[in-house]
Amino acid sequence: MLAGLRGTRRIEHQEEVPITDHLEELRNRIIISVVALGVGFAICFWQHELIIEFLNRPLPPELPKPIVLGVAEPFTISLKVALAGAVVLTIPVLIYQLYAYVMPAFDPEHDRRTWPYLAGASGLFFAGLAFGYFLVLPPALGFLVGYDSGLYNRQIDAGNYYGFVVQILIACGVIFQLPSGVFVLTTVGLMRAKWMRKNRRYAIFILTVIAAALPGGDVISMMIIFVALLVLYELSIYVAVFVERGKRGEVDPEATTDLVDVADVEDV
Repeated sequence: MLAGLRGTRRIEHQEEVPITDHLEELRNRIIISVVALGVGFAICFWQHELIIEFLNRPLPPELPKPIVLGVAEPFTISLKVALAGAVVLTIPVLIYQLYAYVMPAFDPEHDRRTWPYLAGASGLFFAGLAFGYFLVLPPALGFLVGYDSGLYNRQIDAGNYYGFVVQILIACGVIFQLPSGVFVLTTVGLMRAKWMRKNRRYAIFILTVIAAALPGGDVISMMIIFVALLVLYELSIYVAVFVERGKRGEVDPEATTDLVDVADVEDV
């Protein structure tokens, strides 16, 4: 099996290979991803105390540390936190394995233009994590912990708290992939900048629903997430324009003008 993994290679564009070769490459890339997750899990479990202390910092300082009620709960929480940390740690590997498997469907020119966006996808995910940790968690926790605080003896359940924090961080990392998703859809011809501008009103409604559906629970964090989504959507329009420029060699002057025209904002 190790010999097979060492021989894993990307199938080239228009290279004719049997279906078994595609399945073997898929198997090898899944194995590589699982091994990377295993290594990341071992590292995160080794340092799980630092991770848990890091996740505790957004809590209001007047609250005690999260409590556990079960005998095995500290161990199971450590496993869950380490697994979440492993996913975060290995995101660049996972994104590359997915990219390397699907890119043979595109020509070498698409392949060359994709590398900067491939690196950008990992950067956007980590930017989303930082956004969630520093901008979304503090107001969300401040509102939820302080809500009707005079009616309760407030104790934070550890399992519930870490699950909540991980959900917010992963969700923010995923929504920051919006430009990457638009890049892929524009590359394969399923998305156009003109269509995104034309349907901006509907997009704003959908982004509002997404912001409200994400974990958080308070108006402030929902508005912060919505503004971030709106900025990402506008950035995605630029991404679509540049992909189209690469595909056609030039951008429609009307499209470029509309993109930066202030009148578009007023139409919203």
